[in-house]
Amino acid sequence: MVPPAADEHMALQDIIQRAPKRIKTQAPLDSEVSSGEPDSDLITDYKPTITTTPKLPDQASDSVENEDGLEPPLESSETELETSLPPIKTDKEAIDDYETSRAVEQDGTSLHQRYGERKWVKGRSSIYVDAFNLALESVLNDEAHLFDEAEVAFFEQWRGLCYESQYLYVRLFLRKSSAWHRVSRLGYYDDIADLPAAVDNLRLVRTLPASSSPSQSSPAGLDLPEGTVLGDTFRFAEGLEEITTLEEASSLLLLEELKTLAKEARVQGKNKKELLKALRETSSAQTGLGWTNTANYDDSNQSGDPATNGELTRGATRDGYFMRKILDYTGDCIRLAAAPYKLFERVHLVFYRSTEWTEKSLTTIILAKISRRNYPHYTVSRSNAIFPSRAALLEFEAALRVQFDIDNAMEFNAQSAMENLQKIKSLSERVYPRWRALVEEEQRKEERIYETGEGAYLRRFSPAWVYTRIIHKGLHALGRFKEHKREHELITELLDQRLFHAARRGAWYQRKALLEEHYMWSLTPFEGRSEDAQKKEWKRRALRTCEQGLEDRDCHLIYHYDLQKRIIKLEKSLKIVKREQHDFGHVMLVQPGERTVEGIQIQKEIPISNNGAKANGGNGASQRGRPTAWVDEREDGAECRVESMCLSWYRDNGWKGFHAEGGIMRTLFGYLFYDVLFTYVPNVFQTEFQTCPLDLHTDAFYPSRASEINHRLAQLANGEAESLIRKVHAREFERQPCAIGIDWTFDLDDLVEIVQCFRGEALATVCKVMAQEYQQRGGGIPDLFLWRVDRKEVLFAEVKSANDRLSDTQRLWIHVLTSAGVRVELCNAVAREVRVLLA
Repeated sequence: MVPPAADEHMALQDIIQRAPKRIKTQAPLDSEVSSGEPDSDLITDYKPTITTTPKLPDQASDSVENEDGLEPPLESSETELETSLPPIKTDKEAIDDYETSRAVEQDGTSLHQRYGERKWVKGRSSIYVDAFNLALESVLNDEAHLFDEAEVAFFEQWRGLCYESQYLYVRLFLRKSSAWHRVSRLGYYDDIADLPAAVDNLRLVRTLPASSSPSQSSPAGLDLPEGTVLGDTFRFAEGLEEITTLEEASSLLLLEELKTLAKEARVQGKNKKELLKALRETSSAQTGLGWTNTANYDDSNQSGDPATNGELTRGATRDGYFMRKILDYTGDCIRLAAAPYKLFERVHLVFYRSTEWTEKSLTTIILAKISRRNYPHYTVSRSNAIFPSRAALLEFEAALRVQFDIDNAMEFNAQSAMENLQKIKSLSERVYPRWRALVEEEQRKEERIYETGEGAYLRRFSPAWVYTRIIHKGLHALGRFKEHKREHELITELLDQRLFHAARRGAWYQRKALLEEHYMWSLTPFEGRSEDAQKKEWKRRALRTCEQGLEDRDCHLIYHYDLQKRIIKLEKSLKIVKREQHDFGHVMLVQPGERTVEGIQIQKEIPISNNGAKANGGNGASQRGRPTAWVDEREDGAECRVESMCLSWYRDNGWKGFHAEGGIMRTLFGYLFYDVLFTYVPNVFQTEFQTCPLDLHTDAFYPSRASEINHRLAQLANGEAESLIRKVHAREFERQPCAIGIDWTFDLDDLVEIVQCFRGEALATVCKVMAQEYQQRGGGIPDLFLWRVDRKEVLFAEVKSANDRLSDTQRLWIHVLTSAGVRVELCNAVAREVRVLLA
């Protein structure tokens, strides 16, 4: 448990909120919207849309540090814990300001004193070290059963390290784990008085007692990579003696250093990659030169290490000579040892319930705690049953590594496509038997152990959760190999279980129906039927699959339209009589209306430079897709964005509204589902300063509260939205707690008018989509939210100027809104006049 909140007067200054009219947020990444397959698993899904590589301890990549001597921190998607915290300043300036203002000149303060009383001393304690140790102590206090005797002894040795060694380790831990760092360029002199001593301390060989835990393989045959398990001895960090190849040594060079070395070796290349390749090829090709230790360089190092004193062991090649030249450039280097790093990553996996944590993750908890904020009232519950045993945790880790390999393989190029597809297929087949066993085990738990809804979030930490996703990814490979019968069998099994990845059920129904309509007739026995009769039989099965999808309470609404279209197509093909056909006329997709708004556009002329080129390389193509500037003729002719110009037009024509891009809908959802969001569910509130439950951004949120959510949706359909908003406003507005989505600056009268104009059934439909997939549906909501009290009508308008196109997420929201009977317009901004101004 995290210590209780401290006095408010010691807190950081609040972040100033922006006015709702000017809200402009970046839509979250939605990696599989185009295919209708949401991929929101923060715990287990390494999204291909993330441009940096997710952190895994066994991932091999030897990279040189940046110009400051440090490997830049890995970017990553936020952990569920971070998404539940309020928006606070977590940058270096905020941390430095805080530590400086709270520094006290006293010794002997403990971790919990510094955390509870907010006391850090420059050079003797750090928010990074304390946050790192807070995670470790919390895990050992609550979940020590996940670690064996050797690992517990390792943690004791960690506690015995001096502050400077811990500080150096933590800062390197937040960088790439497998990268070498030049000691001379670490740049921690303000916090570490004796950097060489701290480096030597981390490299010291230490002993551990033998573990009494039996060495066992993963039940799915997925073992830990070599070198990532603690042995009888260990070091926190490694030195230059571990650099044994020219390839590894050359990766330490900066580009300018590499160019100098390449010039001496008489090799050429356009970039660092080509230069490295040419250097290695040259070294291996030039043999028999008999290089000796007579080169003109400093021979003062007499350590006996051939990698550092010039005694070349590769006389037949130039490797030794080049390695010596490289190490002359770099000087001493340090790299964290794999096994300790792996163990600390496991600690953070348990603490954050996620594999995607960053430097920001370490400090966010403390910085959120000290901010002057009010938080919703809820019951904090941190269970020690997330991972029931050490074996379950290790299998979960192993499953994550396989999933990571599959995600990488799916980003293949054309040359290795079939090879990678075969790899995906093989990995999926390997985990299949274990997946079947775990699904049966989890079903027994659901029936006999878990309380109502409790298992939905806990199952996200079961290896079966990861295996389900692996098998789902394997379906793609089976389809490419035309193994449609096996693909159909696996999809059927995936649909037969209701415990894992419920958000994918709609996609599974769609694919199953497609296979039954087009392929299965030729892959199964005819049983005396003619070819035409066989085809009709499987089309009837496809029709039934679509009907089952529409009847499935876990099949999200976003899939209904495609299933309905297929039903209409199949019924027409089967020549089913009209009176027996389905009628979806009341929910079929209505095309959005078109609106043209004329205005005065401002174009800023880019000045011509002396050489005749436009500054910044400006051209028409580079301006495409950027926000355009317009004149707001109804607001004193001020310059504005195109959305504001169109909003003024709607206001002149009797509409009220905001340019909020989803801000209104998120605020309405926060008000209407406030009690549901903060109702007690085990394990989803693990700190006192969360703005939402940890599972809100997962597909576990809806099933864990299905009864409460469905009851609230019925209330909305019955027209009770106004009373719900007034009740929450009266109770919470004075405190204005940090509750996800709610912007307290929206006026109560406006919110009440909106729900009075919003048909109850339509409001319930939109809220159900948000409850099912809050993260994926956070973006894509049309720009303008408008309402008219006289007509009791709401209108969404998506503003588009020249060359703009609808994104997949925008099309999906238009589909949801129109199918719910809500009016949507595409507002096209057209320039009736263009004013050119000098930029």
